[in-house]
Amino acid sequence: MKTFESYKLKDIEFKNRIVLPPMCMYSADENGMAKMFHFVHYTERAIGGAGLIILEATAIAPNGRISDNDLGIWDDSHIEGLKTIAMSVKDNGSKVAIQLAHAGRKCEAKADFIVAPSDISFSEKYRQPKALSKEEIKEIIKGFKDAASRADKAEFDMIEIHGAHGYLINEFLSPLANKREDEYGGSTENRVRFLNEILDEIKKVWPSSKPIGLRVSASDYAEGGIDIDEMIKIVNLIKDKVDIIHVSSGAVVNTRIKTYPGYQVKFAEEIKNNCKIPTIAVGLIDKFDMVEEILQNERADMVALGRELLRNPYWTLQEAKKNGIELEFPKQYERSFK
Repeated sequence: MKTFESYKLKDIEFKNRIVLPPMCMYSADENGMAKMFHFVHYTERAIGGAGLIILEATAIAPNGRISDNDLGIWDDSHIEGLKTIAMSVKDNGSKVAIQLAHAGRKCEAKADFIVAPSDISFSEKYRQPKALSKEEIKEIIKGFKDAASRADKAEFDMIEIHGAHGYLINEFLSPLANKREDEYGGSTENRVRFLNEILDEIKKVWPSSKPIGLRVSASDYAEGGIDIDEMIKIVNLIKDKVDIIHVSSGAVVNTRIKTYPGYQVKFAEEIKNNCKIPTIAVGLIDKFDMVEEILQNERADMVALGRELLRNPYWTLQEAKKNGIELEFPKQYERSFK
């Protein structure tokens, strides 16, 4: 069964195709420091058998947090706590990644000001952001580079750049949020420039043996915004700088999205086929047969189960037992699976 086959990116080999996607836990202290909750939460999912654990959106700047209780990686003081989590996850058999993020205009943390490509609020409930100057853009790019360096020092196997869900990189990519008239706005190539420059700087400090992932929103679900054809064009412009695309959708503007089990899988499939790059599929997936169908039909290379792994950290082990898969169960719990 393909779900339990190993998968390799660069020098990192995942023992199976199951991914815990990044999901905000809102449990850090006000300085972005990891707490015991994070250690327990991520370690338990590793014990539960997921091949890849991706830590939640971790801010590269204080005003890049989604909330006051998001994890941070903007300072060297964050490294120790993050490293403790990473080492525990690896000690329990999973590979571990961290998502590097900047919330942009969707920052709800306490901050003197928030930033975006243009001075357009996400909604009337959000503050108006300050449009970034070119000098400030360069500072944020350096922030991503420094965060990647810290992630390496914390011994993560992989990093994922958050370019989805209406946060800063997604804001630059989408013409609904990016109204700039300089080299960072207008054409697709210009709107991708910010992401391209982030990736260029990250690759100077991130080991070439370790993979880089990118989370994208494949559709804005709104007229004049990104659709799958535009996202394919975007991915083709940066695919030589990343190793896998984690495909989500929506959230750059408020709009109604029709959701159902697997509603984003078609986006992962189209990006995989049209861009010739590995993908991670996600989107209300919780059944083993669905995971296996996605992988066997080569619609994606890995599958992320968010809510299901929140509900049941041991989903992977339980499905292995149910389907007669021989694998090494955690010795502490082995008697319960025999």
